[in-house]
Amino acid sequence: MDLTLIHRFLSEEAYWSKGVSREKICKGLANSLCFGGFVGADQVAFGRVVTDYASFGYLKDIFVLPAFRGRGYGKQLVEAMLERLEHEGVGTLMLATEDAHGLYRGFGFEPVEGSAKLMRRARL
Repeated sequence: MDLTLIHRFLSEEAYWSKGVSREKICKGLANSLCFGGFVGADQVAFGRVVTDYASFGYLKDIFVLPAFRGRGYGKQLVEAMLERLEHEGVGTLMLATEDAHGLYRGFGFEPVEGSAKLMRRARL
């Protein structure tokens, strides 16, 4: 993973984590299941899951660099994340988003009642 790219995007461009320190990013990545999207050797997408590897996972920090959006990389990244979690037997997933509800609905996530951001997918 390109830690410099991940930190730059999350601290400067992501609405949910502006100003986050590199140390905090590194600690979060070390304690998460991380996924990267690459075009050749260049990282263009990232996402991570905070999980117990048994029953619950929280998808977090998912992004595609602006120059690579609209090409299906976000969908491919989320598909890879969900396939791995299904392989692990993780049945309940959550995430928060302000602007990608449509993307996640396509993967079976539904809004959590009473929240404009939280979404949940449960497969028992």
